[in-house]
Amino acid sequence: MSKKLLQAFEALEEDKGIKKEIIIEALEAALISAYKRHYGQAQNVMVEFNDKKGDIKVFAVKEVVETSLDDTQEISLKDALEINRAYEIGDKIKFEVTPKNFGRIAAQTAKQVIIQRMREAERSMIYEEYIGYEDELLSAVVDRVDHRFVLVNLGRIQAAIMKSDQIQSEEYSVGKRLKVYVSKVDNTTKGPQVLVSRTHPNLLKRLFEQEVPEIYDGVVEIMSVAREAGDRSKLAVRSYDANIDPVGTCVGPKGQRVQVIVDELNGENMDIIEWHEDPAEYIKQALKPAEVLDVIFNENDSQSCVVVVPDTQLSLAIGKRGQNARLAAKLTGYRIDIKSEKDWESMQHPELASEVTEEVIAVEPEQLSDEMDLVDSIDQPTFDEETVEEALVEEGLSDVTYSLEPETGLLD
Repeated sequence: MSKKLLQAFEALEEDKGIKKEIIIEALEAALISAYKRHYGQAQNVMVEFNDKKGDIKVFAVKEVVETSLDDTQEISLKDALEINRAYEIGDKIKFEVTPKNFGRIAAQTAKQVIIQRMREAERSMIYEEYIGYEDELLSAVVDRVDHRFVLVNLGRIQAAIMKSDQIQSEEYSVGKRLKVYVSKVDNTTKGPQVLVSRTHPNLLKRLFEQEVPEIYDGVVEIMSVAREAGDRSKLAVRSYDANIDPVGTCVGPKGQRVQVIVDELNGENMDIIEWHEDPAEYIKQALKPAEVLDVIFNENDSQSCVVVVPDTQLSLAIGKRGQNARLAAKLTGYRIDIKSEKDWESMQHPELASEVTEEVIAVEPEQLSDEMDLVDSIDQPTFDEETVEEALVEEGLSDVTYSLEPETGLLD
């Protein structure tokens, strides 16, 4: 048994990287517990493992005292002197108490310790490997799907896509291959736990880094991302080389680069705009495809502004259910109040305004629903201004201002 045990320790050290000293230390502690459990002993014992021969010996350790009151823990000075004249009070003496059949118990204990150490080492190695993938993109295969989460195989470990990290419009079937963003890696008592996402804004950044060499090399940088996963996203990019167009570089020849990403995300629409240091120009770019006439900043709030658009572009600037304006607010970090040119003129020249009293509605991005449905229903270039105005008046929405708050959590 001794030779086989030593060979097992050496194999563990070579294959799993677990040092022999660590295994021996764990084995000695386990054997102490096994000895006390099997032989009902309460004395202070220690186990010594000879790493040369593989021999295991058990010793009872007793302290030298003047008069012994507990034979399992102590030995009197008189008895100690009979063993060796050099002993003094306070010394510790070892007495071998290795049972005859202790080899069988030792073998079983050693097997358990080795298995446990192998599991711990495996978990540690997996954790160390995947903690390095945190905030990165990995390829995965769907293993299992239920009502709570989707389990995907990353190679050496399964990861979970929680409900909030799943694209609602996306179907997950067993065997499907997809790219996932590693959002969190925890080292729990049950082993490493990896959480991945399909909705995180950084998923877009990593996908573009894979497809656009200029982004990976740092020549082009993604400054900000606003995303409504599965539907539409906006990216602001800039170039550090005057000869490179950041938007064209990300789109690629005939749209090939961005199309790969759109396909990976099942048709999610991409708006790529050029980042500008000038906030007004940045906001104009963020509201594309709508045309913006002017951006007026609030003197009392540096993160708030009014955007004036042509009367025929109001619904386009707001977007379906407020999506375009909401994404622009997330992308830029500004509170955006969108007004039509006619409404803005009325505010600047009250004497020219109609008798209709203007109603201002300040809403959060997620609140834009019913109003947006109405605007979408008339969002056709063939409608003239009077037709649009009549429809709004009929619904009681004439001269309405939509005000959007940017959500927090913008990417660095």
